[in-house]
Amino acid sequence: MPEFILNSLEVLALIVVFATVWSLIPRDEWWIRDLDFPRLQILSLGLTDFLVLLVLPSPWDAWRAGILLLLAAALAYQIKMVIPYTRVWPKQVKQVTIPHPDQQICMLVSNVLTPNRKHYLLIEQIRKHQPDLVLTLETDKVWEQALTSIEPDYPHVVRIPLDNLYGMHLYSRLPLEKTEVKFLLSKEIPSIHTTVTLRSGKKVKLYCLHPKPPSPTEAYESTLRDAELLTVGRHIASVDQTCIVMGDLNDVAWSRTTRLFQRISGLLDPRVGRQFVNTFHASYPLLRWSLDHVFHSTDFALITMQRLPNIGSDHFPVLTRLQYMPSAQAEQQPLEVEASDHEEASEKIKEGIDKAEKVVTDKIVIGQ
Repeated sequence: MPEFILNSLEVLALIVVFATVWSLIPRDEWWIRDLDFPRLQILSLGLTDFLVLLVLPSPWDAWRAGILLLLAAALAYQIKMVIPYTRVWPKQVKQVTIPHPDQQICMLVSNVLTPNRKHYLLIEQIRKHQPDLVLTLETDKVWEQALTSIEPDYPHVVRIPLDNLYGMHLYSRLPLEKTEVKFLLSKEIPSIHTTVTLRSGKKVKLYCLHPKPPSPTEAYESTLRDAELLTVGRHIASVDQTCIVMGDLNDVAWSRTTRLFQRISGLLDPRVGRQFVNTFHASYPLLRWSLDHVFHSTDFALITMQRLPNIGSDHFPVLTRLQYMPSAQAEQQPLEVEASDHEEASEKIKEGIDKAEKVVTDKIVIGQ
């Protein structure tokens, strides 16, 4: 076995270990937080490297054994983070066995990518699946005009066309009421807060979000993203009502922030125990993770959740159909709240308010 091959494999192992440890640093800079995203890729590389090093026909020594031990620890941590989104994990959300159409709600979430002009591909998916709600993200005036063709079927519309990649439109077959467009922590980033009425008459609070991601071209830190998500989570916990949160959260399902959001809000993730539903990046199969989400209260059960075909965007659309089923609450347990969760959430929200791009006075933001 050539020495340079062995050295290369050992270097790769150390990179996997470094990336795993680096992701544990409790800071908000993008160059730390972005390592939350490619855990599947890091795990795949590390596992392959581990197996090759394990069977490599070369002499064993303390250095090689030490590297394998460190790599095994890193892989164990990466597996711990992603395994809940596989079939070996217990399902967090019960599967509906007896459908009641008047208690159902079907939602299509799609980050369309503003420069994408293949409007017809999204419209085809809407016509095919006939969702009750369509949430589009990154939609500008051009997309708004293109989507007027679906409005006869979706009489309830919330329009926020923007040219800054944070435009948002909500189309609904079902009645909407008490609709508010909020700019929680940034004058550039809207969110929609409304109440949708199911065919049965049941009212469901709906939150549509699209915070900025931590990246060198968007936000240097994840502070505002984390604070917006946790602000909504804490509000949900305080009102204790049937609700759904959906959108491109620019965070992965297994991140510390998203799981903290789940614990303090008490909401469920239908992907747990089923599949990853990786939606980004649509053009690079080996570089995909879950950025588009649907979370819901414990009185919903799942009919289906699926990734739809590419519509020309860098995100795949996601279609989710839920059924309001209060009896499921006895079997569906949210993540257990840890002793430090509320203190951590409060600290992150305060940091977000301190760094907010506008003076924040909305009660939902300051948690009153």
